[in-house]
Amino acid sequence: MALANTAMIASSSAPHRSRIFLRDPLRMIPTVHHKFSQPHQSNFSTFRIVVHASSNGLNAVGSTSLKSDQDADYVPMPIVMIDQDSDSDATIAQLSFGDRLGALIDTMRALKDLGLDVAKGTVTTEGSVKQTKFFITRLDTGRKVEDPDTLERIRLTIINNLLKYHPESSQQLAMGEAFGIKAPEKKLDVDIATHIHVKEDGPKRSLLYIETADRPGLLVEIIKIIADINIDVESAEIDTEGLIAKDKLHVSYRGAALNSSLSQVLVNCLRYYLRRPETEIDSY
Repeated sequence: MALANTAMIASSSAPHRSRIFLRDPLRMIPTVHHKFSQPHQSNFSTFRIVVHASSNGLNAVGSTSLKSDQDADYVPMPIVMIDQDSDSDATIAQLSFGDRLGALIDTMRALKDLGLDVAKGTVTTEGSVKQTKFFITRLDTGRKVEDPDTLERIRLTIINNLLKYHPESSQQLAMGEAFGIKAPEKKLDVDIATHIHVKEDGPKRSLLYIETADRPGLLVEIIKIIADINIDVESAEIDTEGLIAKDKLHVSYRGAALNSSLSQVLVNCLRYYLRRPETEIDSY
């Protein structure tokens, strides 16, 4: 598919700040939005590349030039986010690892092996950072993923593929050691890294936010702890930022938000279990 070279210049009110929008796959100036769609097919047929540049020169530096300013041994921070709120019909899994991401088709195939359908995906490059989003639904129902066990498998599948194609990322991931690759040089103090908060989120549910040292099976373990004190989990998502896991869960008790006493019980239970280094974890 040929792409015509076009350019639009829109001047803003501020002096020396105009934005140029280019559509040319050969012009690799810094911000690229690359979208593809896959409506129940294995081959991609639609591609769109949009390149944004700033005429003031601040953002008009190619990624090669940016790399040259960095230490050759620099390893960017890997980030894997499971987003349940942005799309009502699909679970969004987002992966970021500098500009080193590759083998995306293999990641999609691995997700399909879990009984999932990747209906759409986007790749966005801004400066030296590339982000990939997968819009995921269950293959059997066509609905977004709600099961915490499956959400954790999605997360670990993406991280496993990241480690496979970019083993240097293991230096920044707790999974490097867990998956038998190079363990990160930096180790977290679980007691210091663990933070738990419960906030109001309407009359019928509360928002539970957990930040702690990452490990395999973490989301499933957390939900089991919550269930043991008879609190219901309505939705859950988990983000991985290097060695840290950040979980966000909507919880309720008998159809209502948690009161202050029950919130404190929940926080105390989670803090106790998450800070135990001998806590057993599931193997995936």
